[in-house]
Amino acid sequence: MITINFKHIPISLGMKVLDIGCGSGRHTAAAYGLPGALAVGIDTNPGDIAEAGNRLMIHERLGEHGGGRWGFAGADAAHLPFRRHAFDLVLLSEVLEHIPDISAVVRESLRVLKPGNFLAVSVPRYLPEKICWSISRQYSRQSGGHVRIFRKRQVVALFRSKGLQLQKIHYTHSLHTPYWWLKCIVGLDRERFPVVDLYHRFLVWDIMKAPLITRFISRLIDPLLGKSMVFYFKKPILPEPMA
Repeated sequence: MITINFKHIPISLGMKVLDIGCGSGRHTAAAYGLPGALAVGIDTNPGDIAEAGNRLMIHERLGEHGGGRWGFAGADAAHLPFRRHAFDLVLLSEVLEHIPDISAVVRESLRVLKPGNFLAVSVPRYLPEKICWSISRQYSRQSGGHVRIFRKRQVVALFRSKGLQLQKIHYTHSLHTPYWWLKCIVGLDRERFPVVDLYHRFLVWDIMKAPLITRFISRLIDPLLGKSMVFYFKKPILPEPMA
């Protein structure tokens, strides 16, 4: 499930992309499909890194890439093992809501991003997330779960305070919102429940087939029920200090 829309980002040949908190590598794989790109994913979970590596090898075998390279590393987002201005694009998709202290992660994300380039950030949207927290105490207390709920203005203010320029905001994954409400109602640890199972099969079908009718419905209701809000920020080019 891809949350960042690369159509909203200026793409250049051979760009270097960093996917922070890459998980199973969905966005790293999408970046690998850009022309000549170097796609790098980092995460602290060895199991996720292994799964991500397997995903990229499948993409490579199928020829689903832009002729570039890819790699993964086990690394802490608050202490990135990369030099300053190493990347042309940095992705922070569904990461910040998991981290108690986000200041170091934000600082490191900006440190490794080249001036004049984009940082793409996505977090769960306030209202759908608030409803999940209200229905289920377990939702916010499970290991590795969400520790905060963001409002749109908080995200905008956070990155603007670091000097970034907001380029675009959009909402996505509205069809996933009812699924999580249902999961919270029946219990997150309840593995089998007919309505939830049926809805999950529908979502898998939708992701795999991407039919026109559900794409149309999603675009129609994303502004109202989108599960995630996505922000595209540009790091300005600052004048060099006088010698």
